[in-house]
Amino acid sequence: MDTRRPLRTLALALGTAGLLISGCTSGSSTTSASSPAPAATASPVPAALKTFYAQHLSWRDCGVTGFQCTTMKAPLDYAKPEGGEIELAVSRKKATGPGKRIGSLLVNPGGPGGSAIGYLQGYAAIGYPAQVRARYDMVAIDPRGVARSEPVTCLTGPQMDAYTQVDQTPDDAGEVTALSGAFKKFATGCEQRSGEILPHVSTVETARDMDILRALLGDDRLNYVGASYGTFLGATYAELFPARAGRLVLDGAMDPSLPSVEMNRDQTAGFETAFQSFAGDCVKKADCPLGTTSTSEAANRLKQLFADLDAKPIATGDPRKLGESLATTGVIAAMYDETAWPQLREALAAAEKGDGSGLLSLADSYYEREPNGSYANLMYANAAVNCVDLPPAFTTAKAVTEALPTFEKASPVFGKGFAWASLNCAYWPVRATGTPHRITAEGAAPIVVVGTTRDPATPYKWAKSLAGQLSSGTLLTYQGDGHTAYGRGSDCIDTAINTYLLEGTPPGDGKKCS
Repeated sequence: MDTRRPLRTLALALGTAGLLISGCTSGSSTTSASSPAPAATASPVPAALKTFYAQHLSWRDCGVTGFQCTTMKAPLDYAKPEGGEIELAVSRKKATGPGKRIGSLLVNPGGPGGSAIGYLQGYAAIGYPAQVRARYDMVAIDPRGVARSEPVTCLTGPQMDAYTQVDQTPDDAGEVTALSGAFKKFATGCEQRSGEILPHVSTVETARDMDILRALLGDDRLNYVGASYGTFLGATYAELFPARAGRLVLDGAMDPSLPSVEMNRDQTAGFETAFQSFAGDCVKKADCPLGTTSTSEAANRLKQLFADLDAKPIATGDPRKLGESLATTGVIAAMYDETAWPQLREALAAAEKGDGSGLLSLADSYYEREPNGSYANLMYANAAVNCVDLPPAFTTAKAVTEALPTFEKASPVFGKGFAWASLNCAYWPVRATGTPHRITAEGAAPIVVVGTTRDPATPYKWAKSLAGQLSSGTLLTYQGDGHTAYGRGSDCIDTAINTYLLEGTPPGDGKKCS
């Protein structure tokens, strides 16, 4: 699943691909005729960073057939590169052939907080089209603060269980205080356990890390496929290093020009669009647990289910009961991929009969909670990156209350919860270093921006906006459901992206696929 950089707590988005869920040798890369001037014309490496660009990668076996792993060092603080280092995990699967090797293809599934290495080993390097894997070394680096790369940690498993069950649609002052307290406890936990790294997990710093890796892999330019938040990371790279940007695919695009509050409100509307599509499909079926007459009836019945669970949580077969917050997260999880709709219908039907296990399972998959009660660091890294990348959407409960009507207009079903979830960065212990701005990446080679018309987490309007901002952006549209488009069943989309990755020829701007 994959958000803010949409947040993912009720909080908002991860690259969907995250759900599909190391002696160094490197060949030379080739470039297309449409590429910009050679990388030699790019800004030289600053003297203080030369040791990082000159390090040697020692590849070793990962314990996963066909993959190699290594680690690389980067400055903890690029403003003071001599002040300390951070170690980042990298993995690759070398080009299989036939055909001449093009270079390396970095992949990132989004989040922020999704493990790029997990995505590489679990999907991209075995599931991307064979012709792409034949000619590229498939590569991933876990971003700083994520998974294998000095992960941010915030709460224990039991503490995280409690956090995910806090009422995110407060009905009175006491519940507002409880929710604010939960956000404060989360932020304090992150500061206590990961205070040294928290100021240094920004998207700009991760993009700089990717340029070091590009050089160490022997590539003149970075070739890259990023999903969801990974599109913001890719666009940031192009902004910083336009002459080193190669073939970049930004799938499920984010709009870097938006402040947090607009981004969160847009995403709220995106999930409403996705729910309406789900509901329209559901009510055509005789066994739809939300009725069989109209999408408005479906929305009303879902809202009533949430209200009932808020008043009286139900059993799940687990010590945790299913209340409104976990139920809402379970529904949201299924909005990322229409293939999850049958599972959601079953889970909703069971919940109406007092069995919350199905929705709890969906929520646990969203939070990356293991059966033993432990959590991956996804949610911790997600908040850490989001809260340093942009100033908070809201800084007081009063501001949320005043904005509620606009969020509830964007989504009568999810609006209230999404508005209150947007308060989480208000208590963050690290000041934001980024600001919303347009990214043009003047001088970059053609960049393919992909948007899905009914994408819940990264609304289609964002893809149109980013493609328009980028000086070399070209928009590729998938007219359909779900989050992101590449590798999700559209031959039209896949052919257009494959041609770009293999030949350097982007699709015509405005091309539409279904």
